[in-house]
Amino acid sequence: MALEKVVTEDKIEIVGEFKAVQVRTCTKVMEDGVELSSGYHRHVITAGQDYSNESAEVQAICAAVHTLKS
Repeated sequence: MALEKVVTEDKIEIVGEFKAVQVRTCTKVMEDGVELSSGYHRHVITAGQDYSNESAEVQAICAAVHTLKS
């Protein structure tokens, strides 16, 4: 009987005029490969915000869409 916590970024969206990046994280509690429970958390990264603690995929998306206009 092994319990395991699995955390994944299951949805990344770019929304709005200013290209906010929404990241949805799914946390599942598994027991011997069977899902016991799950929950979601969403956070938003806006242009100019520090995203250095995000995953490589989210960092690449932010770098591509959050460009400064002169």
